[in-house]
Amino acid sequence: MKILSAEIVATAAGASQFPRDGLPEIAFLGRSNVGKSSLLNRMVARKQLARTSGTPGKTRLVHFFHVRRSARDLLLVDLPGYGYAKVPKRERAQWQKLIEGYLEDRAPLRAAVLLQDIRREPGEDETLFVEWLHARQVPVVLAVTKLDKLKRSQQGKRLGELREALPVQRDWIVPTSAKSGEGIEDLWKTIDSLL
Repeated sequence: MKILSAEIVATAAGASQFPRDGLPEIAFLGRSNVGKSSLLNRMVARKQLARTSGTPGKTRLVHFFHVRRSARDLLLVDLPGYGYAKVPKRERAQWQKLIEGYLEDRAPLRAAVLLQDIRREPGEDETLFVEWLHARQVPVVLAVTKLDKLKRSQQGKRLGELREALPVQRDWIVPTSAKSGEGIEDLWKTIDSLL
């Protein structure tokens, strides 16, 4: 499968601004600073399609990226990060409403990719998100990020612990590294199986 092009087609603060082209959508969500923008950029072989930042919480709107591929075209959807972003509670509540509104009501949504840093323990946010998505029959793929940050000897143990901690289908747990590119092809294969 070859990426032919990738471009941002919409930046939305609410449902009225979401695209209406009917392409299948895969949503990406995760804690601030989990490496979401870096992973999206690596997936489409572009350096700055999704804006990366050293400051957590920069993604505050929903960004839709149209990816043209030798396989089926689709939209990758970058949702605002959650967690320790230093923003007022009111703004965080607006993000939550935006994220949940998108995930709950979006007909073209085929799956949600939840990102989890391999070095971090899943928190209540991740557990609740997985349960919430399961209750709405949205398939959940767990993209374990920053694989390159651990030695090979440590990776297997951590992946086993994450499999135990989060109720995600075993073959939908994909270890990845935006830096090395490891796991990117496997993540695409998993996504394609859900389209």
